[in-house]
Amino acid sequence: MPDSSDTSVRKVEKALKSHGLECQVLNMKETTRSAQDAANSLGCRVEQIVKSLVFVTKKTKKPILVLASGANRVNTKKIRNFLSEPITMAAPDLVREKTGFVVGGVPPLGHSSPLETFIDEDLLKYPEIWAAAGSSNTMFKLSPDDLQKITRGQVISVT
Repeated sequence: MPDSSDTSVRKVEKALKSHGLECQVLNMKETTRSAQDAANSLGCRVEQIVKSLVFVTKKTKKPILVLASGANRVNTKKIRNFLSEPITMAAPDLVREKTGFVVGGVPPLGHSSPLETFIDEDLLKYPEIWAAAGSSNTMFKLSPDDLQKITRGQVISVT
């Protein structure tokens, strides 16, 4: 029986294909759990790493996905202004429930539930960016345009 990370990676590959993308998923020897780890493993800039961060609104408990550049820290007040309510970081159990993936391997697509998504405008500065592919040691490369296409995310300043 395959382990859960294999199943998660296959789920991401299937989601990519359903959007017409033929992205190659790379299985890295080292962990890619943090943006810096991923950049070191891939030999790219940390700014090119897509951090998939799940927040939850405080009043309505709605999960929100923020796709941030690996170098950036998300200013939750900016997200609050778009949503008209405060947000907080989602607990790992809620991340798993809403996305189907564990923290450190959450991809920008293929989630269990659709999530309202915000994309860090800084990710649009690079011709290629890298995102988690379902586990803490898998990544795939895509363009910022493809990221917008597969997530239907709203591009904003998150810092």
